Amino acid sequence: MNTSDLIYDWNQNFPPGLKPPGPILINDESLRDGLQSPSVRDPSIAEKIEILHLMEALGINSLDLGLPGAGPRAVDAVTALAREIVAHRMKIGANCAARTHENDIRPIGDIVQKTGLPIEAATFIGSSPIRRFTEGWTDDFLLHTTEKAVKYAVSLGLDCMYVTEDTSRCDPETVKRLYSTAIACGARAICICDTAGHATPMGVLALVRFVIAEVVRPSGEKVRVDWHGHSDRGLAIANSMAAIIAGANSVHGCAIGLGERVGNTQVDQMLVNLKLMGIAPWEQQDLTKLKEYCQAISRATGVPIPKNYPVVGDDAFRTATGVHAAAIIKAYHKNDVVLANTVYSGVPSHVFGLDQIIDIGPMSGKSNVLFWLERRGIPTTDDTVERIYRRAKQSDHTLTEAEILECVDVAVKQR
Repeated sequence: MNTSDLIYDWNQNFPPGLKPPGPILINDESLRDGLQSPSVRDPSIAEKIEILHLMEALGINSLDLGLPGAGPRAVDAVTALAREIVAHRMKIGANCAARTHENDIRPIGDIVQKTGLPIEAATFIGSSPIRRFTEGWTDDFLLHTTEKAVKYAVSLGLDCMYVTEDTSRCDPETVKRLYSTAIACGARAICICDTAGHATPMGVLALVRFVIAEVVRPSGEKVRVDWHGHSDRGLAIANSMAAIIAGANSVHGCAIGLGERVGNTQVDQMLVNLKLMGIAPWEQQDLTKLKEYCQAISRATGVPIPKNYPVVGDDAFRTATGVHAAAIIKAYHKNDVVLANTVYSGVPSHVFGLDQIIDIGPMSGKSNVLFWLERRGIPTTDDTVERIYRRAKQSDHTLTEAEILECVDVAVKQR
């Protein structure tokens, strides 16, 4: 029997108007916005190039190369990444962050000239009333700065993505005026930001729909709408899904949720959900290198992956609980890997190149022990099984391989 026939999927019962469209683009901010975390190490150029190739392998559409206006170190890294993309004829697109200032935009144009790689200028400016009050910015200042920056980027031959920081706390009139001005000046992509992690899914739905209805459609231009969210309320993935439902074309994020404060939308989890939801083009994409990509980011930045992190964490497909393990083992004994990977998991591990792991601990049954030994080709005598089982029941933790093998050795010596 097909495993999918054994699951009633409520996720497919979309209420009218709430089915996510496609295709959806992914923009990876790991090597720029992700590095704003005060706890990260800025990876070497070699490490960034390794990560770039893994992004390409995963089919990620574009990445933020960095903010070259930050200084020589940033310029060197952005230039090296741009040259790597050109040298290997990669499909992945590129953008660079820039404040709405010529001094930030000019270095992007210089790198384009040096490398021959088209790079979109992602020019950003604060927009919310609280930010305007703090900075002492007037409406005229914001509009003039927007117009000057976008026109300058376009004059350099750059595609321009206009980004408003803190859009999720900005009043409708200002949102409308800023984006309309940017589009009129030549921006063909706009990015709606939840910079402070303030938004809820319903707020995102309302905001994105407002921008599309009141700005994008009336402009008469073909404008890409991006969503950039943060995780302060733990809603980043849900908010990104809401943005897609509302009509956003692209979602930004960082591997393992890197970024300032509690981080950005977890780009790896977005890829998982887009694939499992069957949203184009991700339903066909090979994501078996997802864990390798996350591990590379973790090594390069010094940020550990939590053991219980979805899909790529050490415990994501690992169990030592007797009842759960027994069901998985029965599925394996039916010679059905898909069934085994699905019976106690909402994420089928094989889709991401991973396997279910059965361990032995205080919550385990003897089926855990038998399966563990069988998988390693170790004879399953009653004495060996009983010794391991007793050791597990007396333990306050899941047994290590060394602890289990110690029981095996003792059992062998006693024969």
